[in-house]
Amino acid sequence: MVVDAIQNDPEWKGGDYTTPPKAGLRTAIDLLVIAGSAPAYQQRTLSGRDTVDRYLAAQIETRMKNTDANDLIYQIEASRHYDPSPKLESIRAPVMFVNSGDDFINPPELGIAEREIKRVRRGRYVLIPASDQTRGHGTHTSAVFWKSYLVELLEGSKPGASTGQ
Repeated sequence: MVVDAIQNDPEWKGGDYTTPPKAGLRTAIDLLVIAGSAPAYQQRTLSGRDTVDRYLAAQIETRMKNTDANDLIYQIEASRHYDPSPKLESIRAPVMFVNSGDDFINPPELGIAEREIKRVRRGRYVLIPASDQTRGHGTHTSAVFWKSYLVELLEGSKPGASTGQ
């Protein structure tokens, strides 16, 4: 939908625009704000309609200034077509997949991460329970949730550390 919003804007001009396709970008950004949000966190931090309106206006203003339509299409398409599953067994390095229980973009209830990480020899899946502190897909931007797991991963990656094999 993000890609379609941009590409269906007449101002996109097949990617050869001279001015940004504002309507398409606006819709794309709206979709990304929704998909990346966390309802419990937003309910707690955005106390009323005026607060929500100011938050959304700031998001749109900032992202419109900093987002190139073709670059956003590239990012979305790269993510959309990326599939590491054929080679998971060949990964030798320690891997930790950390997800949040309220991630709409990578919904844990599908069980994909839990199933696939078992194919990584030194892989581990960590699910951070959803709370009014987590931020959905954006939880990864707050180290308080995953710092201890990173320390654990780095400790296990040191020379001489157990490889779990």
